[in-house]
Amino acid sequence: MNKPFRKILFITGFAMLIWNCSSKNTQEDTNLPLPILGNRHVEEFEMEGKTIQDTVYHKIADFSFTNQEGKEINNLSVKGKVYVADFFFTSCPTICPIMKTQMLRVYEKFKDQPDFLILSHTLDPTHDTPELLKDFAFKIGVEDDKTWHFLTGDQEKIFEIGQTSYMTTAMADQNELGGYLHSGAFILVDQNGHIRGVYDGTKEDQVNRLMNDIPKLLQK
Repeated sequence: MNKPFRKILFITGFAMLIWNCSSKNTQEDTNLPLPILGNRHVEEFEMEGKTIQDTVYHKIADFSFTNQEGKEINNLSVKGKVYVADFFFTSCPTICPIMKTQMLRVYEKFKDQPDFLILSHTLDPTHDTPELLKDFAFKIGVEDDKTWHFLTGDQEKIFEIGQTSYMTTAMADQNELGGYLHSGAFILVDQNGHIRGVYDGTKEDQVNRLMNDIPKLLQK
């Protein structure tokens, strides 16, 4: 048997999903299967004299953060689960309150689904300690961490995973109200760590679409 070898045939660039509060989901037909978003490439390798092609899709990188109960939440915590990710900070004076109102709708609808999670990453971990996040969660109606994890940790790692893995805007910017620039994106991730949809979390119709799409993945 020939030793397998790999080479990249081509790279397909998917437009970076840098979303702002006015972004729109381009998937109009709610009956269409969900795409896999992000960059992808095709690898070719030889095995037993045959040439085989395999498409490698963009995937959320390994991570490790701390939730509102002080528990470590990492890529293994979400393995095999469908989840929605977003970025916020508790003192945000702009879009975060709207986002959390909309995310509560998602939480209330799917909180009893054992294979569904929400990951909300704070951009201000110095202020947003696990204790403060727990109090924040309780105040908006989330009494435990079974479904919704409010995550804090190393700020640079939060910025990095936001920009490179989730392909959204997440950074410090003193010119912005509150000191941070971030989008209102809700990012839908499947059981294999692939991004399957991006929705404007400040718009009710977009969140309606998200709630319509989540069951498509849970049924797999």
